[in-house]
Amino acid sequence: MPVIAPMPAARPARIPNQREGADDVTAAGTTVDHLTETYRAHYRSLLGLAALLLDDTASCEDVVQEAFIRVHSARNRVRDPEKTLAYLRQTVVNLSRSALRRRILGLKLLSKPMPDMASAEEGAYEQLERDQLIRAMRGLQRRQREVLVLRYFADMTEAQVADTLGISLGSVKAYGSRGIAALRVAMEAPA
Repeated sequence: MPVIAPMPAARPARIPNQREGADDVTAAGTTVDHLTETYRAHYRSLLGLAALLLDDTASCEDVVQEAFIRVHSARNRVRDPEKTLAYLRQTVVNLSRSALRRRILGLKLLSKPMPDMASAEEGAYEQLERDQLIRAMRGLQRRQREVLVLRYFADMTEAQVADTLGISLGSVKAYGSRGIAALRVAMEAPA
């Protein structure tokens, strides 16, 4: 069977020999030695960059390691050794974004725990208390009921209640105080 030789590349890559320095670059991209030096010089700064984007150390370390692995595997595309650090930084940012997206998606997909459900007895007891409170509220004077509903159920300030009802702030305080006292008596009375 005949052996077919591959077609020669349009521009052959220059391969450094043992005698050339570690900082030499092949025509096809960054050398492994250059990446090793970049790792030694910039690992901590890239880790700091990842720490600003992520929240835990383990994820930061994983992202930076993955960035170096990706740059190593794509080193033929990084033709200018001066751009290696910029390529690494961009890779760290992109990987951090991806990690956050995966984390958010994981949180969305997690099944939500069931809320603590009250027993049937507790639910019935709460319903009885609610019914008793409604009866007691109906037994109040109109202004006392209005002040208490706006103040405590609508969560308004005393000034807002006064503006809403068109009465003075002192009247709001008086109606509220008397209404709470009347509710207390009504709620403590046997049903």
